[in-house]
Amino acid sequence: MNAHDKDVRTASLFRNGRSQAVRIPKEFEFEGDEVLISRDDAGKLTIEPIRKKPTLLEVLATLEPLGPEDQFPEIDDSDLLPLDDVKL
Repeated sequence: MNAHDKDVRTASLFRNGRSQAVRIPKEFEFEGDEVLISRDDAGKLTIEPIRKKPTLLEVLATLEPLGPEDQFPEIDDSDLLPLDDVKL
């Protein structure tokens, strides 16, 4: 990548307490409050969004309800002992 690429911008560095900070241009803003930052062997920094993992309820809310064809088949258990007679 070089400065002539359309997805490259110059960003300002500044001090925030004892930390160095970078002012991210609006078109590159991240959602959320945190990012992952890493440095490769050549010294290049990479900033990535932290993708929030959905909760089980959020995943279940995206699923379609089961239809009649997805129901469990009837099971003939007439030859089984009553539960009261089973010894564990």
